[in-house]
Amino acid sequence: QVQLVESGGGLVQAGGSLRLSCAASGRTFSSYTMGWFRQAPGKERDFVAAITGSGGSTYYADSVKGRFTISRDNAKNTVYLQMNSLKPEDTAVYYCAADTTPRGWLVARTHAYRGNYDYWGQGTQVTVSS
Repeated sequence: QVQLVESGGGLVQAGGSLRLSCAASGRTFSSYTMGWFRQAPGKERDFVAAITGSGGSTYYADSVKGRFTISRDNAKNTVYLQMNSLKPEDTAVYYCAADTTPRGWLVARTHAYRGNYDYWGQGTQVTVSS
């Protein structure tokens, strides 16, 4: 069982920055691919970013590439999402998720599929005002 707790959401003006954190339980955190997803009102939960267990590979949705950075600290069982140059369209509830299945090189193809993530946090609201 893995528990995920997000923090760091809030209200920010367009062009501003926020840093989300996700603290995870579990003794094998460093083996999990971790992802961030977001869900705006009336829309589906979409992929934002993912990072492999070692942190050696990262993946981003086109809409956030160049503005958001995912990172992790395995000593602290924590994954981060640094969000810069925020836009009103980034407004959503942001969810942290863990994929605990070892996928090897296949993670390059599977990281954006929310069905592969078996544990989810409760979400944190990010609101960007124009």
